Amino acid sequence: MAFLARSFPGRGHLCIFLLIVGGILLIERQIHDLKSSQAIKAEQHIVDYRQLSGVGDKFQNAAELTSNPPGSVTPLSPEDDIVVIYNRVPKTGSTTFMGVAYALCDINAFHVLHINTSRNVNTLSLLDQRLFVDNVTRWDSVKPAIYHGHLAFLEFSRFGTRTTPIYINLIRRPLDRLVSYYYFLRYGDDFRPHLIRHHQGDTVTFDECVHSGQSQCSPDRVWLQIPYFCGQVAECWNKGSQWALDQAKHNLVSQYLLVGVTEEMDDFIAVLELTLPRLFRGAVKQFRSGGKSHLRRTIKKDQLSPETIAVFESSIVWQMEEEFYRFAIEQFHFVKRKVLNPSGQTRNFFYEKIRGSNR
Repeated sequence: MAFLARSFPGRGHLCIFLLIVGGILLIERQIHDLKSSQAIKAEQHIVDYRQLSGVGDKFQNAAELTSNPPGSVTPLSPEDDIVVIYNRVPKTGSTTFMGVAYALCDINAFHVLHINTSRNVNTLSLLDQRLFVDNVTRWDSVKPAIYHGHLAFLEFSRFGTRTTPIYINLIRRPLDRLVSYYYFLRYGDDFRPHLIRHHQGDTVTFDECVHSGQSQCSPDRVWLQIPYFCGQVAECWNKGSQWALDQAKHNLVSQYLLVGVTEEMDDFIAVLELTLPRLFRGAVKQFRSGGKSHLRRTIKKDQLSPETIAVFESSIVWQMEEEFYRFAIEQFHFVKRKVLNPSGQTRNFFYEKIRGSNR
């Protein structure tokens, strides 16, 4: 500053001197503000990172809640270390079937848990998938257990689990299922007859809906059972995808213990009772004589016209869903013939020629 004062002697140059000094001070202030701003942003990044890393902590804490501390409970017996997942397809008789399961849970000493997804979504985020897998595989205090909910198939092995649940399901003729759902949204059912449904008051028949080309009765609406079995993959939900159909068939025979059909629910329950007696012992009796055979019926359903049926039969989407349904029936009948043997013989193998030391 002394140098500047000597360089501009007299009053005439005083203003120039003050302007230069003010400019220098302004630059220094801007530099200081810039450094402060960078420091604040850096701190914000640290906070954001801590918040993000906390997501993993939440999953870890949830896993800890569902696992059992050493010595807190008696170790599970092999018979009780069982989890069944019933990822129920809407309007396939699932309420009736679960009525049997709920009637048996106290008798056979197991838990039933309903999977309630937000906004009734059929797929989960990857984070929710991981959390669900952790819950199901590590929540020993509720085993043996049946989990049920409207959820697409989830492959547990993708998450590196050592144990996997047993999947079961029921499916229905595609057009029958859609028609039932259409009238259910308008007239409800005898299970909760006083509940106001989403389209209550709409008296348009299914035939009239199809004739006027409305989206609620479009043939594309039957695309549901295939993606439910295909799983949590984007391609599964692309209507008319051949890959989705092939994957659904693959999962049905390789990932599901049993898939029955609504029209033969009594046989489905009979096979389950013989195959999984720990959970379903007494299920046939409950179904046939315990008032559980028809818990929910849609109040009103009109017969379809031949013209409406022809519209659906000409649709690629319906043809693929129908192909999947027939594939499931063939597999179910194959399994049923082997299990529900008229001769009464439930086991067709035995061991012999056993050699070796017991040491």
